[in-house]
Amino acid sequence: MSRLHAWKRWSLAVPLAVTALLGGLVPASGTESGRAAVPLDQLTVVTTEVASGLQNPTSITVVGDGRLLITEKRGVIRSFHPKTGLAAQPVLDLSARISSASVERGLLGLALAKDRKTAYAAYTRLPDHAVTLARVRLDTGAVQELLSQPHPEFPNHNGGQVAFGSDGYLYWGIGDGGGAGDPLAAGQRLDTLLGKILRLDVNRACDGKPYCVPGDNPLVGNAGVRTEIWSSGLRNPWRFSFDPHNGSLWIGDVGQGRFEEVDHIRAHQGGVNFGWSCMEGPVVYNQDRCDPAAKYTGPVFDYVSGEQGCAVIGGHVYRGRQFAGLAAGTYVATDFCRGTAWAVRENADGTYTDGEIGTFPTDVTAFGVDEYGELYVADEYPGRLHKVSFQRK
Repeated sequence: MSRLHAWKRWSLAVPLAVTALLGGLVPASGTESGRAAVPLDQLTVVTTEVASGLQNPTSITVVGDGRLLITEKRGVIRSFHPKTGLAAQPVLDLSARISSASVERGLLGLALAKDRKTAYAAYTRLPDHAVTLARVRLDTGAVQELLSQPHPEFPNHNGGQVAFGSDGYLYWGIGDGGGAGDPLAAGQRLDTLLGKILRLDVNRACDGKPYCVPGDNPLVGNAGVRTEIWSSGLRNPWRFSFDPHNGSLWIGDVGQGRFEEVDHIRAHQGGVNFGWSCMEGPVVYNQDRCDPAAKYTGPVFDYVSGEQGCAVIGGHVYRGRQFAGLAAGTYVATDFCRGTAWAVRENADGTYTDGEIGTFPTDVTAFGVDEYGELYVADEYPGRLHKVSFQRK
């Protein structure tokens, strides 16, 4: 059953010792948009398998000519068309340069430029495991590395989502460097790209780098910080997406062990600190990492890790036409272990309504949308692609 997400939860969840922090704990919201007429407790999802034979799929990217590009952890990019299915031959094989032996390492994300021949790939690099952003030519196979972040200590929490925002800039999510409890204290440090979402101008080169830092990035002009940073305080933002209606950003941030969370901020809202590893979801995780002067932005939705799942898989806001009357404006996500279909809607007053709307297959690793805004999901095992539809209960 759906429920109203009340922001007063924050004051009930944190201990009195950190009450001074509460003035900075604020919800972040996007612009209110048209909502579907069907309440969440009357909505359910249905998945239909449309392809099989994928090997550990990690992301789904729309091309715009009917195809979807699907990355596989091992370093291969595959093509799917609804009329012809999953192509037998890969679009590109990058496996020779990718570290993929560990569970969370590999080819992690892909964003396509407007020319449809240039892509931006996020992966863990051989031989040093650095999380790396590269410009890739899909027609020639040429690869140019743009930026990398050392990540040698632990194999997990690499992030890997890349996507273009409505401003034309490329956004890239990187995890906190791995281990349990943010041992590198990366989430709240601004001298590292770990635990952050970055914002880059990949269409220009500046200061000897093959990219530029947009002049309105929030840390531009500050000393001793990484000016590529757009948002901070994230643990492992495995999947995020932009709502094409208003440009707002939705983030699924995988929790430590108590809470999985979904965050939502307005388009062009830079400088947001989501709290990790001071906060985990709606509660204080490590009071020693909390700064009374900091402003932490809380999740718009969270659920109990362990009891209700193990890892949130961030999805998309549904903006397709086929089910607009049922699900327009509904953000849909899932959990890797449980397969619960979570739905979140923003209300006119800036609060959020959320609920369970059925189930997806377990082991879902990625959501994607086609050129018509229709939703797809891919599962890691056995490696299938599913189209998502909605029904009224």
